[in-house]
Amino acid sequence: MGTKIILCDCAGTQNLDADQIASACGVGCSKVHTALCTTELEKAASLMQDGDTVIACGQEQDVFRALADELNIEAPGFVDLRDRAGWSEQGNDATPKIAALAAEAVLPQPVTPSVDIISEGTCFIIGPGDVCFDLAAQLAPVLAVTVLVTDMAETVSRAFDVVRGKVRSLNGALGGFSLHLDALQQLEPGGRGAFGWSAPRDGAQSSCDIILDLTGGAPFVQAPAKREGYLRADPKDAVAVARLAFEAAQLVGTFEKPLYVRLEETLCAHSRAEQVACTNCLDICPTGAITPAGEHVAIDPMICAGCGACAALCPSTAITYEDPPVAAVLSRMHILARTFRRAGGTAPRLLVHDAHGAEMIRLAARFGRGLPADVVPLELNVISGFGHAEMLAALANGFARVDVLLAPTTERDALDQELNLALSISGLDNVGLIDEGDPDAMAGMLYAQHVPAPLADPVLPLGNRRQIARLSAQALNPKAEAPLTLPENAPYGAVAVDTDACTLCLSCVSLCPSGALVDNPDKPQLNFQQDACLQCGLCKGICPEDAITLVPQFDLSDAALSQQVLNEEEPFACVECGALFGVKSTVERIMEKLAGTHPMFATSDKARMIQMCDNCRVNAQFQLEDNPFQSNPKPKVVTTEDYFSKRKDH
Repeated sequence: MGTKIILCDCAGTQNLDADQIASACGVGCSKVHTALCTTELEKAASLMQDGDTVIACGQEQDVFRALADELNIEAPGFVDLRDRAGWSEQGNDATPKIAALAAEAVLPQPVTPSVDIISEGTCFIIGPGDVCFDLAAQLAPVLAVTVLVTDMAETVSRAFDVVRGKVRSLNGALGGFSLHLDALQQLEPGGRGAFGWSAPRDGAQSSCDIILDLTGGAPFVQAPAKREGYLRADPKDAVAVARLAFEAAQLVGTFEKPLYVRLEETLCAHSRAEQVACTNCLDICPTGAITPAGEHVAIDPMICAGCGACAALCPSTAITYEDPPVAAVLSRMHILARTFRRAGGTAPRLLVHDAHGAEMIRLAARFGRGLPADVVPLELNVISGFGHAEMLAALANGFARVDVLLAPTTERDALDQELNLALSISGLDNVGLIDEGDPDAMAGMLYAQHVPAPLADPVLPLGNRRQIARLSAQALNPKAEAPLTLPENAPYGAVAVDTDACTLCLSCVSLCPSGALVDNPDKPQLNFQQDACLQCGLCKGICPEDAITLVPQFDLSDAALSQQVLNEEEPFACVECGALFGVKSTVERIMEKLAGTHPMFATSDKARMIQMCDNCRVNAQFQLEDNPFQSNPKPKVVTTEDYFSKRKDH
């Protein structure tokens, strides 16, 4: 038996057409109920016992979960049709959107990989003694507390450990903090009178599970609000300090940490041969979870807060987001757009938002105009990783417009870059960011928007982010003949080579991380495949002749998928054996500069070696009288006959 959607019109405040919803989304629907959470709760219980169910209610989820516990059955799924569609100024026209939301609700979603974090409750409290000691006294019964005093406090309790010093550096996250301390002084409990302190020492190390920062100064870590296990408050704010004690007491046990991103090191274009190229993820990471690690980067999953900006900006798809993966997001967008059209809708708009945006939508629905009937909301855990590939894919799926509803805490640096890139590729003003904190104003902006015509023949782009962007761009620009011009630092483009300056040394080929630059083993030739180019700039930086220029563009033709010759020259024929080697112009240039002038090539015989291939040059070296490889003649092998002949002579 498949999943069934249990419908409720919430006391008759919204119009639901069960037959049309079921027909459009391909899922069985119950009849429309009126008060499932109250007077019709027994009907809900009966329907829940029949099999997998999704209840069309977002407000009373706790009621139905408690009912499932009483019935000893698995909790149902939920979909909010009322606040996102039914409660609207255009609610009577919202059936296509309701069907789309219902179809999305029954779509299976992947489970985000995770790892267990164990916190045993070892806690470091850092700050002035008068505040830290009171807090430590509250936490000592439940946590293993150590107070790092940053002032000259004299009143010291022995109910917990106390040290004095300065924090040089602090790394890690919940369950795995490490501290490096300078000027460390330990308490000397022996003797009469005030406690003494040991002599200060630098370079001490310690570890703990939880950090409570009451210094009131600059935080010890990047993005402290995103660092799990790092709690911080103003020491002068008694309420904030008390809240800190409550939060710290909850951080003991085993916790599930999502592994937000996955790194494929072989695809990373960070550096080659100690030449730094791409630093997009390093520059954008708000928590400092990404660090250089040779030719690639390393991501600390314990520090990563899962904003997804690194995956959005990664030009090579070495970093991919897993909460959810891009394939799952594309699947949701596809089912929303397809079902909307199947239910009779024509030009849906997509509104991407997070939990903050969901609350704004609920407030706009309850107290205002609600969302327009053609605005389909898509809720994600975080929106800062919704990049140009996803924006373009939504348009390619048939959405007329895509807007991202920002929250006060949204990391928007990556979004701004990705928005500019998406607009350059789509060629239309059909993607935007909504930075509005008032629900009514947000709804008013959506009602006032100009809605362009959607793609006439929607497509379903698949693959990694680069492939998705290319397929979407081709669908959105079917008549494009010339490459699309892109903003600077775009991850797509060409390489222009000054053939007069290029010597075909092929340094760029040896370091190209994506294989976009390729040599020809049979002749001096520099080839280029535009589709593979990441515009990382490594070739430009390594070129000894400054002959390379990056050209940000998007060539949608099939020519971008094959190799093109950027520069080639005639090879030189060895003067001994006739084998082709090197570049003719380069050999002639060397002959001009060295032959007869350089001490090593003063004679014509030695100068001639410049014109030989590797094998002939080695042979010629051995024939020279001043051969540097020459040694004494090999001794004659003495045989038994030689030995007896010497005896006869004597």
